[in-house]
Amino acid sequence: MLPDYDLDRAYEIHGPEDARRLYGDWADTYDDTFGAGWGYVAPQRIAEIYLAESGTGDTPVLDIGAGTGLVAEHLEGTETDAIDIAPRMLARAEQKGIYRRTIVGDLTRPLDLADASYGGVISCGTFTHGHVGPECLPELIRVTRPGALFVCGTIASVYDGMGFGSALAGLVADQAIASLRFRKIGIYQGATHDHAEDEGLVMIFRRA
Repeated sequence: MLPDYDLDRAYEIHGPEDARRLYGDWADTYDDTFGAGWGYVAPQRIAEIYLAESGTGDTPVLDIGAGTGLVAEHLEGTETDAIDIAPRMLARAEQKGIYRRTIVGDLTRPLDLADASYGGVISCGTFTHGHVGPECLPELIRVTRPGALFVCGTIASVYDGMGFGSALAGLVADQAIASLRFRKIGIYQGATHDHAEDEGLVMIFRRA
């Protein structure tokens, strides 16, 4: 495991430029040093929830903060597009042949995507410390069709600290989303590092 690139280093970033730099430098070794090296199973767990919740209309899927494609590897042939701020991460994902297309984009800004383009949104590791908060949700709602499925992971401290609770409550009150539920997942498996027992909080809802 490379000491310069790990979860604690990722938690220290602040904003898009830091993210682009860190993940660009980490791209070539990310799957081995973090994915496999840390026992990172959250992408698989979130993909499993998406597949269990989804119906025939919940495609194509937009994988936000897709990175090297660890989530889409477990979507079993579901038509999926990737968006990420780090071109080098997307280049690694493209080598796997798991995406319909990859898109370089900043989730904190308006997206160059047409209205109602997607039947679902999935994410793992994007809504976390120093990364992306709930400010992107209205734009993601814009690019999805009515009824689109959202399955997005976070952690409790980020959910509380970045205002996801109030943001989601506002979207429910505005009748922009419906059927809001939550699931807990283990983030790591077979791990002995300091974060081995960390739990993820998965937000599940549909665009109204």
